[in-house]
Amino acid sequence: MKVPFIELKTEHHLLREDLRRVWEEALDNAAFIGGAAVEDFERAFAEFCEVRHAIGVGNGTDALVLALKALEIGESAEVILPANSFVATAEAIVHCGATPVFVDIDTRTYNIDVQQIEDRITQRTKAIIPVHLYGQPADMRPILDIAGKYELRVIEDAAQAHGARYHGSRAGSMGDAACFSFYPAKNLGACGDGGAVVTNDGRVANAIRQLRDHGGLRKYEHHVVGHNSRLDSVQAAVLQVKLKHLDERNQARRRRAHVYDQMLSRIPTVVTPFVPDRVQSVYHLYVIRIEKGDRNTLQTYLRDCGVQTGIHYPAPIHRTPAFARFESRACPVAERYAARIISLPMYPEIEERQIGYIADMLDVYMTSMFEGEKSSAQPVDVDAQIRGRQI
Repeated sequence: MKVPFIELKTEHHLLREDLRRVWEEALDNAAFIGGAAVEDFERAFAEFCEVRHAIGVGNGTDALVLALKALEIGESAEVILPANSFVATAEAIVHCGATPVFVDIDTRTYNIDVQQIEDRITQRTKAIIPVHLYGQPADMRPILDIAGKYELRVIEDAAQAHGARYHGSRAGSMGDAACFSFYPAKNLGACGDGGAVVTNDGRVANAIRQLRDHGGLRKYEHHVVGHNSRLDSVQAAVLQVKLKHLDERNQARRRRAHVYDQMLSRIPTVVTPFVPDRVQSVYHLYVIRIEKGDRNTLQTYLRDCGVQTGIHYPAPIHRTPAFARFESRACPVAERYAARIISLPMYPEIEERQIGYIADMLDVYMTSMFEGEKSSAQPVDVDAQIRGRQI
């Protein structure tokens, strides 16, 4: 059985007529940058995120850069972030002239360990960027308490958490600003690149509107040194179409995750995602941790069985060459888990029988590891077992 890691064609097939219509409207109107389509999507996305302002930008990395600049985080500042995230979170900090300060992750959620944040604060600390990783919000209440105590800004990296909730609040509605990516594989994905910053602060929103368009709100106005980071109208119209279905598709992801949880519960050496009470994940990724065996060997076996998987992420950011120059304390949990985590296929269209097949293949592999430890007899032929259980 072939199970792709991600499947984007079905959604676009179902929405084909609506997507064709918005493309034809863009051609007819010759409106490709800014305009009504972008403004309409910004209003709709702000309402969805339960905030006052949404500002479309070129991509999720730009969203982080512009949010940091709008909040005046720059030279000599330090910004706290988790060690386990996509590199863009740290890149944005460096591009603003600030210094990333890495904090280890929670052993259960893989989000930033809030117990370690306060110990990393110095006189130079200006902001915290909690990442809502894999679709699950970080533990925002203590983060906001710490930020209030030390007068720090909070920028939510919500690039993987469109529609998630924390104690009833939407991801993106709790900090000073929040940043989203609309990369095609995201829960809300464009047919190209795109991003947005959301905020309840009108001054921050106005600053980002200037920064995204060469420093002004109108042509040839340049009040600040800005960027060229505008969400184009075609992508905005595509996102507007898809936004109407996002809650429904996120619910489908949660149902698929529940099936995974049930089917993998029989394998004691596989740790499934932990979701705290009053947190609603949107399962951008379904990430497991294996406690026995070699992760890379497992990934090879699954690939040979037709199952595509991913690694998010193969190394904590502070252990990558690009960020080795920044002084960092050890983050032992992030470093240990980086060799143990593997992302399984997750999308609204994945079928229960496909999840069952993946669970069976995992069971075969992990059982062979356990039996190999118990006995010095002839090693188990995992290939043969897998071939025998293929559907």
